[in-house]
Amino acid sequence: MQNIKYTKEYAVFLLRLALGWLFFYAGITKVLNPDWTSAGYLETAKTFSGFYNWLASPDIIPFIDFINEWGLTLLGVSLILGLWMRWSIPLGALLMLLYYLPILDFPYPNPYSFIVDEHVVYALALLALWALRETRAWSLDAYYKIK
Repeated sequence: MQNIKYTKEYAVFLLRLALGWLFFYAGITKVLNPDWTSAGYLETAKTFSGFYNWLASPDIIPFIDFINEWGLTLLGVSLILGLWMRWSIPLGALLMLLYYLPILDFPYPNPYSFIVDEHVVYALALLALWALRETRAWSLDAYYKIK
């Protein structure tokens, strides 16, 4: 039984690292690119277009871009280090939902998907990590006993 426990911990740890790297890289490339903006993504929203167009307005877009850039980057750091995951994981799942909705032309989020696309998978993977207490294996949260 001990081997099964460690196998599960390794699998969860590797999933946490993989997702962490994915989000960190997605965020840091935006941070390092001074020309990057989410305005085009938001302005082409198919669902809740009024809300997303409002987010793309000139007064709000700098804040939205900052949240995108640093939200992804810090989510990645949180997952890689295993630090403050109690808060970062649900916020990351919410961020993925906010990425999913503007591209959704129900029931097709993109031409190659039916209802579910990568944003839904990322959100569900994050929620699975959040639900599993083993998420804390080999993490700073466990080391510092952060609940």
